Amino acid sequence: MGTARQHDTPDELIPRPERSAGALRAALARIAPTRLDEMQRTMDDAFSRAIDEKSLTPIQAWLLLWARDIEIARRRDLRVRYQHAQNVLTSFDKGEHDDEGAVNHALAEISAVLDEAQQAVRG
Repeated sequence: MGTARQHDTPDELIPRPERSAGALRAALARIAPTRLDEMQRTMDDAFSRAIDEKSLTPIQAWLLLWARDIEIARRRDLRVRYQHAQNVLTSFDKGEHDDEGAVNHALAEISAVLDEAQQAVRG
């Protein structure tokens, strides 16, 4: 897989990890340790599905999903955009506003952040 890159900007908390279970787990432990149990549960599920399906696809999908989520967490630009959009949706769900335009913009922003992060980790 090669070595992890160095920081591209000062807005990166850590360098982008390699797309391996160990590297992703180590990165998550540094930037979002409260999600480690979730990571383990989803990894266990991916490995079970891989065995059942006799396919590596569930494991590859798991690695890509966590690489994407870590990309968002490690990069301030993506993290801020994602969190702001999530806050708009949460406040709408709580009845704090009824701005459907803001909700649509927030949904589009979340999609854009996810796409940008996914493209970044795919190289």
